[in-house]
Amino acid sequence: MAKIGIYGSSFDPITNVHLWTASTVAHRCKLNQVIFLPCSSKRPDKNMNISDEHRWSMILMAIEGNDKFVADDYEMKQVGWEIATYLTLKHFKEKYPDDEIYFIMGADLLIDIGEEKWKKSRELIEENKFIVMARDGINMLSAISKSPILRNADDGHTFHLIDKGLAMEISSSYIRDEFKKGGEPRYLVPDRFYDYIHTNQLYK
Repeated sequence: MAKIGIYGSSFDPITNVHLWTASTVAHRCKLNQVIFLPCSSKRPDKNMNISDEHRWSMILMAIEGNDKFVADDYEMKQVGWEIATYLTLKHFKEKYPDDEIYFIMGADLLIDIGEEKWKKSRELIEENKFIVMARDGINMLSAISKSPILRNADDGHTFHLIDKGLAMEISSSYIRDEFKKGGEPRYLVPDRFYDYIHTNQLYK
């Protein structure tokens, strides 16, 4: 049985922080594989800055050479208003029936789920496992204890909390702004697609 982490994000663009985070989570949680899952540009709550084609190409370039990293365009292909993390995880559990699936997320998203702001929040928590990364100012144990749906699912296996060393706050939006304003974010994104961004005049 393999341990697989599902790492969803806009990846607009994917950054070295995304890659470092995925590598650190894989190491600490003994994951055999991390699946990079770019979200759909059709979601009503998302506004992408570049095309799906460019986002996908840069993800593939970024993870090339790491056997533990794979990319999956499942959510990219879904109709935006039908997407729910609950259904996404159901898809991957059916795709990898013999493996253990974890959803990788930040503590801020854990709070949102605990407050039932996500589709099928209760079922999502009851039927899945999560790797939760610390965020500045958020007490993860307190967040779990304050939410009925989180604390009643806390059986010692549902949540793997990573409390140290993963709170780097260099965001994709910061990098987009640097490209737009003529800054120099070279070492914040993988070298192999730094030139790709300039050549295709992305984020201008």
